[in-house]
Amino acid sequence: MKMYIGGKWVEGSSSGRISKYSPVDGKLMYSFKGASKDDVKAAIGAAESAFDGWSRKTSAERSKLLYRAKELIERDRAALEHILASENGKIPIEAKEEVDGTIDQIQYYAEFARKITGDIVEGESPSRKIMQYLVPRGVVAAITPWNFPAAMVARKLAPALLTGNTVVLKPSSDTPGSAEWIVKKFERAGVPKGVLNMVAGKGSEIGDAIVSDRRVSLVTMTGSTSTGQRIMEKASSNMAKLVLELGGKAPFMVWKDADIGNAMRTLLWAKYWNAGQSCIAAERLYVHEDIYDSFVKRFAAITKRLRLGNPRNADMGPLINSGALANLKETISEAIEGGGKLLAGEERPNMPQAYSSGYYIRPAVITGAGQKSRLFQEEVFGPAIGALSVSSKEELFEKANDSRYGLASYLFTKDLALAQEASERIRFGELYINMPGPEASQGYHTGFRMTGQAGEGSVHGIREYLKLKNVYVEYDSGRTSIPTVRKNLA
Repeated sequence: MKMYIGGKWVEGSSSGRISKYSPVDGKLMYSFKGASKDDVKAAIGAAESAFDGWSRKTSAERSKLLYRAKELIERDRAALEHILASENGKIPIEAKEEVDGTIDQIQYYAEFARKITGDIVEGESPSRKIMQYLVPRGVVAAITPWNFPAAMVARKLAPALLTGNTVVLKPSSDTPGSAEWIVKKFERAGVPKGVLNMVAGKGSEIGDAIVSDRRVSLVTMTGSTSTGQRIMEKASSNMAKLVLELGGKAPFMVWKDADIGNAMRTLLWAKYWNAGQSCIAAERLYVHEDIYDSFVKRFAAITKRLRLGNPRNADMGPLINSGALANLKETISEAIEGGGKLLAGEERPNMPQAYSSGYYIRPAVITGAGQKSRLFQEEVFGPAIGALSVSSKEELFEKANDSRYGLASYLFTKDLALAQEASERIRFGELYINMPGPEASQGYHTGFRMTGQAGEGSVHGIREYLKLKNVYVEYDSGRTSIPTVRKNLA
């Protein structure tokens, strides 16, 4: 694992080494020297120096680079799938889906080459115009998470590069391998020196140096709310634009008239996709009282049958590291101690010896925990969910909105009036009605409250990487309006 700075692969210059352990079997995969603050400064300096040349290229020229990188990723996709499976612990179908998403993100943004337009606005006279240009912001710091380490890299690199910005990428120290692999594909595709840089290391050591540097114009980050708050604090010193996708606490709502089979299949995906380690994961289950008992019991019974262990035939993979495993155990224990009942799940599954040291846990379904419990209020980020019954739509909306987060939500009903009302009253950036996620490239991925600021995806996401610049033009100098006293002096 090396850093990519100014078109060269160099070893990090931090004093210590970072060790990466396999989520599947707990064994050491590799270790590397992370980036130091000096490495960060060098990477930002390289990006700043490369900005003028890159921003002056046409969108069509920059788009060709994205297409070449996409083709290289697509051609060698099996290697990326292997990295995701080993480094992140994804089961094969999830690794495949993430690579699909990675390719789709790059292609989607590449297609916008000739679709980014400004405006010409009338002035105060027929010969006066205001030309509004969309221009790149400058150096972009892209901080990506470990749960979707390839797709999130693509979702930040592609729009930033297409719009003429230069980038300093900082992947999670838990999953730097997939980011390194993707950067090498962009290098092979011909990205100019300094346009794309990568520094890998612990956020606690180099994060502040990245986001507080006066040369950084935009910080885009996907991660925890606490990290986002830290970035807001540090980035305020240079007034950088922020695109932050932070925590989620998605309510999964099942009304009494729902297609139960569809709701059940979607809940299994929404809760256990990537072992529940997703910002849009179903975290709270609300079911109408008429069907509550039967639905929850059926879901718990299916949950008990999920296979863990050998990734080749498992239904769910492990958690990312030992810390995530410990946190989830604590959340489950606290819910049970607070009066919750465990319908499915146990602290440690009975695993084959080869995977006994991996970060696995049986998925948990818990009833009886209160709306104000940690299980219902704090992001779980793992395969555990609490269930509550509701008796009216008012209770449904009230409990669903009772969260400091506001990213994704799910509703299952055949009642069109209820669906329409929910679309207006559920205060979440995304509402999936009778269907699963994840978000589409052409959708605007955003949230309310503590979920963050701005968003990604669609034309709205592209515009986050652009700044509106106004140019005032007077074509008839005789019409120029200047205060009389100064005009006479001239």
